[in-house]
Amino acid sequence: MTRKKINGAEALLLSLLKEGVDTMFGYPGGTIIPLYDQLYTYSDRFNHILVRHEQCAVHAAEGYSRATGKVGVCLATAGPGATNTVTGIADAYMDSTPIVCITAQVGVEKLGTNFFQEADTISITIPVTKWSYQITSADEISRIVAKAFYIARTGRPGPVLISLTKTAQLELTEFEYSHYRPMNVFGEIKSANITTLSKEAAKMINDSKKPLIIAGQGVIISGAERQLKELAERGNIPVASTLMGLSSIPTSHPLFAGNVGMHGNLAPNMMTQQSDLIIAIGMRFSDRVTGDTQKYAPHAKIIHIDIDKSEFNKNVKTHLAILGDATEVIETILPKIKSRTRAKWFSYVKEAWERENKAVIDKILEREEGGEISMAQAIDSLSKAVDGNAVIVTDVGQHQMFSARYSKFKQTRSMITSGGLGTMGYGLPAAIGAKIGVPDREVVAVVGDGGIQMSLQELGTIKQSEVAVKIVLLNNSFLGMVRQWQELFFKRRYSFTDMVNPDFVKIAEAYGIKAECVRKQEDLDKAFKRMISHKGAYLLEVKTRKEENVFPMVPAGASLDDMIF
Repeated sequence: MTRKKINGAEALLLSLLKEGVDTMFGYPGGTIIPLYDQLYTYSDRFNHILVRHEQCAVHAAEGYSRATGKVGVCLATAGPGATNTVTGIADAYMDSTPIVCITAQVGVEKLGTNFFQEADTISITIPVTKWSYQITSADEISRIVAKAFYIARTGRPGPVLISLTKTAQLELTEFEYSHYRPMNVFGEIKSANITTLSKEAAKMINDSKKPLIIAGQGVIISGAERQLKELAERGNIPVASTLMGLSSIPTSHPLFAGNVGMHGNLAPNMMTQQSDLIIAIGMRFSDRVTGDTQKYAPHAKIIHIDIDKSEFNKNVKTHLAILGDATEVIETILPKIKSRTRAKWFSYVKEAWERENKAVIDKILEREEGGEISMAQAIDSLSKAVDGNAVIVTDVGQHQMFSARYSKFKQTRSMITSGGLGTMGYGLPAAIGAKIGVPDREVVAVVGDGGIQMSLQELGTIKQSEVAVKIVLLNNSFLGMVRQWQELFFKRRYSFTDMVNPDFVKIAEAYGIKAECVRKQEDLDKAFKRMISHKGAYLLEVKTRKEENVFPMVPAGASLDDMIF
């Protein structure tokens, strides 16, 4: 019996439904109209969020993915619509975020003619995707969509781009769908290697006097939070976190030592330099974590657990590399771990935290009547208002580092930020995506006055789709992180970092979003309570000190031993 034929646009939507997709972020245009025409028919099956810029569609898909663990989906038209997605795709690639980006392309017969809005999207995106493919026939659609989702979510996750020609959207095809199932001939060999190497890893951990676990985002991607906690508790091992690994273990856990790196905490950075064994799980030894790699962890052997073998020995020398999923690897190691007291090691941690509290934290959090607000005070007040239960989504800059340092997290997938690419404008659309993905959780976008103006138009998305995201705008009228570097390393030559800003409260109100501005320390707590108690979207602008710096800080290229207070 001959199946009923449907056009390629409908076949694409049916393929997405087969992959469990119910939400997508996009912006229509001429070449993708056939797909949007079918989406009109399927509007009861999909929650399509109309963004105001294609880059923000990708960031929203990233936020959705990071908050839910699902593959995010975004749509854009051909030409500038497709090229506008590139920054977001590169961001997802750097941060191992699984998304499928579907962009339109001109008709097959027009390819290579410089037709209106034609761009070679495949060539442009190959360097920043796990896979890019151009569909020229409707008969390819179901097979390519199945493969795209498999590639995006398996192994080290990441972005996949499908370029969908107008020809393929309009052609008729007989729809049939099968999930992609490649042969895994290396699975048994890989598991055997994990079993063998786990014995060696356990021995190294048991013999260590000063071990330190550094947890990266790979722990969260794997869903290995419980196993991480059990490994730390069974071996009595302190846990530090990278920026991307924050919330993989509750910040209140007695074994949590803080976050490492350029603007990390003193204790885990100094512990790195004193440790005799680092157990790195799902992290890639970024320069923002290591500082000078020649002086990094000089006394430590390194066990590196990662799903991507290209990360082994790339930045630092690995003594034992275990290729595999973090959950499987840790579970294989766990039965062999012995408990140790490590009293001297934990005394070192305590002393380092006391030193940082005395030199930085206590001073910056201390309030005075009528005093200017520090970003640290604002984040501390926010964390208390949400009781550590919110999803914090940041933009990029000083506020990002203050959020990492002063936020508290009780649940996993609670810190969403642009780590590897450092994309300004990320915070607001990513928070929209996160809130749509986890509507029952409080989602707070923490942004600066520079970053928010790179995606300010997404207030329109919040209004139209009624997204109840909270926005904390830390406004110091500077491009704060660049200004900090200019102050510290360029003799205070503030070259084009001073910002003349609009009235953000009025702009938010123009979009129908409740907003207010707070300027004094004594007004902070009540303002945050008003924001959190409000049922819908809310923008709280916090006027902060103009020339505040994030400390401690490791200068670029310096050793972790050379932290500046």
